[in-house]
Amino acid sequence: MKKQSSCTTFLVGKKATIDGSTLIARTEDHSDQAEPQQFVVVDPHDQPQHYQAKLSKFTVDLPANPLRYTATPDADRSHGIWGSSGINSANVAMTATETITTNARVLAADPLVADGFGEEDLLTIVLPYIHTPQEGVKRVGQLLEEFGTYESNGMAFSNQDEIWYLETLGGHHWAAVRIPDDAYVVAPNRLNIAEFDFNSSDTMCSADLEEFIAVNQLNPDSNQVNLRHIFGSSTIKDTHYNNPRAWYLQKFFTPDVEQNPLDQNLPFINHANRKINIEELKWALSSHYQNTPYDRYGTGSEEQKHLFRPIGINRNEESHILQIRPNVPAAIAGIHWLGFGPNTFNTFVPFYTNIQDTPHAFKDAAAQYDPNTAYWLSRTLGVLGDTDYGVYSEYHAQFEQKTLSQLRAVVAKTDAAIAQQADVAQYLTAANQKLADIYMQNSFALLGEMVKSGSARMKLKFTIFD
Repeated sequence: MKKQSSCTTFLVGKKATIDGSTLIARTEDHSDQAEPQQFVVVDPHDQPQHYQAKLSKFTVDLPANPLRYTATPDADRSHGIWGSSGINSANVAMTATETITTNARVLAADPLVADGFGEEDLLTIVLPYIHTPQEGVKRVGQLLEEFGTYESNGMAFSNQDEIWYLETLGGHHWAAVRIPDDAYVVAPNRLNIAEFDFNSSDTMCSADLEEFIAVNQLNPDSNQVNLRHIFGSSTIKDTHYNNPRAWYLQKFFTPDVEQNPLDQNLPFINHANRKINIEELKWALSSHYQNTPYDRYGTGSEEQKHLFRPIGINRNEESHILQIRPNVPAAIAGIHWLGFGPNTFNTFVPFYTNIQDTPHAFKDAAAQYDPNTAYWLSRTLGVLGDTDYGVYSEYHAQFEQKTLSQLRAVVAKTDAAIAQQADVAQYLTAANQKLADIYMQNSFALLGEMVKSGSARMKLKFTIFD
């Protein structure tokens, strides 16, 4: 059985961010059951030369000379690696994948391939072998054309100059677009690329894609090529599960544009009314329709509260913001911001990626509950916080501001001293340990405050007067 993964992707071009970084972000969401995640660094000698998938018969010989890269795999590898997110030693980032939708017309013309590859495989077989985002697009495209895929997915690649977003179209076809530098994209679990220009230098696709559309009479429009219309879905489920997530974040970052959460044609490329920063992006990945009737913790009716699928949800397993920074030495350009568990009660830690190893609290995770690991501690905060959001959300707000300020201070100090370091990887590995320690210490302190506060409000009590 293939594991389901439903996520939300957010991309921000370098001219749309507050510091000129490129940002590619995603929540990795699985089932209601906890599925522990890890943060690891894969050295070239640990990268397999021959790859065998777990969920299909897909197998491939991998290229020589892989790059070192970070990844956030499942702790339980019995159903595959699911590397999910990472930055390699060439400072190319990859997030994979966003599960997306398609339609019967497309699948009749180009069926999915049962023995092809899928999300479990992609990061491992692509990220170590690319030196630019465009190389990432081309490698995925070549693999799709040769082997095919058993599912529909979107994925993103970035370096300090550009971001490319790719979506699979049927079993073997694909298309990709370069995200404009001054724009942002919100991509929920549906096919997202809309208007597409085959003649643009900012697009790439299967060599036969234009012919494939024409021969199979797939285009419902007479005056445009809109890949969402051609290859995607437009279902009632989309209006409740997918479209509202894009609507809410577009409403937040571009408030002057009035849109409907049920709209099937929400724009793919968007422009914010301000420069986007890490803190706002993390908030977006934690959001649950605050200040609308659709907030699960809000004052709307029970029907309204359960109408739309939120981004911050119990099924968040790990979430990341992959930041490639400008105007710093290449050795410290890549920052892998990482959070485990439900985003509503965690914060993201900015880990350097030019490292020898990852902190044990973030690397160690097992099926057995252990609050001394970042995964299980973060999930504990989420479960307890959910019991009384109105009270615990303020505790979390204070925790997040305090923790992020301390984490950012460590990064600033580390950056300032990088030129004096003889062993940069060792120095950054030690800095990551400091960052992990701050997160764990502050998370335990938050847990303690929540327990003490909650104890006074327990229903199982009886007031005495003595």
